[in-house]
Amino acid sequence: MTIVTDEHAFRGMVQPHLRELHVHCYRMLGSVDDADDLLQETLVAAWRGIDGFAGRSSLRTWLYRIATNLCLNAIRNGRRRPPIAPTPPFEPPEPTRAMDTPWLQPYPDAQEDPASHVVSQETMRLAFVAALQTLPPRQTAALLLGDVLGYSAAEVAEILDVRPTVVKGLLQRARASMTRTQPGPRATTEYDEEVARQFAEAFSRDDVDAVVALLSDDAWLTMPPATHEYLGRAAVDGFLRTSARWRDGRYLVLRPTTANGQPAFGCYLASGDTAEATGILVLTIEQGQVTGITRFLAPHLPQRFGLPAELSRSPRAGSW
Repeated sequence: MTIVTDEHAFRGMVQPHLRELHVHCYRMLGSVDDADDLLQETLVAAWRGIDGFAGRSSLRTWLYRIATNLCLNAIRNGRRRPPIAPTPPFEPPEPTRAMDTPWLQPYPDAQEDPASHVVSQETMRLAFVAALQTLPPRQTAALLLGDVLGYSAAEVAEILDVRPTVVKGLLQRARASMTRTQPGPRATTEYDEEVARQFAEAFSRDDVDAVVALLSDDAWLTMPPATHEYLGRAAVDGFLRTSARWRDGRYLVLRPTTANGQPAFGCYLASGDTAEATGILVLTIEQGQVTGITRFLAPHLPQRFGLPAELSRSPRAGSW
């Protein structure tokens, strides 16, 4: 095998795999920011170790081995931690429970290749990614490598440096856990988009009655990295009304986008003629009802979706 000694040639070799490696790191860690870091660490490790790559496996498999094991090390070393939870600017209602995965972040659909099986919609949905975070790390890795990426048990065993019988056990336990927690796969429909539009209009007007009318009975609201989770219409209703009272004349402006194959919006808090980014809101919609609202409280996230950090209202049109 020809040894690559030129950095430009190395980048040319790995370029076709960068998107899927980034998605893999995201699924492993649940955070797009952490996925950025781990992808860079993967490339550095691959560049430093290229002389030892003897071609016994494909370049893609070799890169996945590096990325997977770096992600596992990051999780073991406690790097998969959320940012410091924001202090609420008002006294919120008592939450129903604490969120299990406050480090969770949304993934911009624009970064995906819709034709690739490694970024298929059902394995990018927030509920799937969040459920992965609750598995023991090696189970997460085995499930992603075997069931999502299609590697054989022998290949997964080689990547994880374990026996194939160990992989079989990891997969069995991971599949059982995911089956208990995950609904069947589904795609976003035009009807979902209409529900999302109605939600955005009502949410921007602080019309809590109209928002709650779109919710299922068991709908939930989370706000990573805050750990508060509100379950059920009444709990969500109570939080939204408290939040609206605190804004006291200020209001939210939403800009449509998509995240994890789901309807989403960039969130901005308007005051006067400017509106500053506050994060990304992602909707989970099932059978014409909103079943989940995940409002990510991170002002930098809208820019990851190609949205501005600040909006200005047109004096002439009076619109954003």
